[in-house]
Amino acid sequence: MIHPLVGHLASCAASRSATARAVPRATSGKAQPISIASLPLSIGSAGPAVAELRRRLHALGYDTAGDDADLFGEATTSALNHFQASRGLEATGECDPATWSALVESEYTLGDRLLCLRGPMMRGEDISDLQLRLGTLGFDSGRVDGIFGPMTQTAVGEFQRNAGIIFDQVCGPDTVEALRRLAGRAGSASVTSVRERVELQRAGSELGDLRVALGASSPADAVVARLAASLAPHCATVALVDGDWSAQALAANDLGADVYLGMEHTDTDALEALYFATSGFESVGGRTLAELIVREMPAAPSWGLAVVRGMRLPILRETRAPAVLLKLGRGAPMDHHGDILVTVLQRALDRWCRSPLD
Repeated sequence: MIHPLVGHLASCAASRSATARAVPRATSGKAQPISIASLPLSIGSAGPAVAELRRRLHALGYDTAGDDADLFGEATTSALNHFQASRGLEATGECDPATWSALVESEYTLGDRLLCLRGPMMRGEDISDLQLRLGTLGFDSGRVDGIFGPMTQTAVGEFQRNAGIIFDQVCGPDTVEALRRLAGRAGSASVTSVRERVELQRAGSELGDLRVALGASSPADAVVARLAASLAPHCATVALVDGDWSAQALAANDLGADVYLGMEHTDTDALEALYFATSGFESVGGRTLAELIVREMPAAPSWGLAVVRGMRLPILRETRAPAVLLKLGRGAPMDHHGDILVTVLQRALDRWCRSPLD
């Protein structure tokens, strides 16, 4: 018996060979591979990797003309800052792996290529567009994360059946044409947002029902360890996850976590609570928890002004459960405020359990 995934991949490959495709936006000219080992790229960097970075930025409409061909200068830094901000990433002006991935994912618009379930899963802005279109038409493709996973595959198939086109769960020209034809019938909100609200309302209303995943940018983060010890007697499950942000998201998903809370210490004076948001979609549960955390923060000058922001960082994007990343600047010394922070986070989680949509 052929595994369903093998069949879908074969269908995807067969359709690809039979269908002429448009040239992706950001691949005019010859694309040059950049190895992860060459990253990060920042001001002062030079060479073929910088030339390729600038070519991609230019193809997306960002001007780097003030710099020499293979030099990372002020113009490239400014262009990269604008690109990062537009994609919900930290505007650092440095091309790290997350920024490079976002550049690669920006290559395609919906209809440029066939979209199907495969391993590793396809990613791109064309998939975000597909998910948003499906969601506003009432087909739940999961969160608008730009990742073609099983829920997106199922939603494509359901749409194909309803539209009376060939059912193969592959988003090809016929599916794209039908989506565009029905765009005028789309609602103003994605069914995915509605589902998240319903699931949060149905979830347990006690801290004791909660499965919590905790992580940090540093595996030796003392505050996260103290928070885990404080929560353990009160929650159904408390798990410390480690590795890079994507590895932490995968571990939280494998756990079946109800919520993820991460922590990162920065060299700025900022105190930020970040949740997942992208064009046309935001995690309501994540935003509510971020707002509760900020609301519970003590009024002390050393903490600075707390900010809640919707972003598209890997840990927020790839974690299926509502997720919040707390970025603590140098204005919040942990030797003085660690215990306060643990109390604040536990109280915010308790309030979130009882009212996750306020």
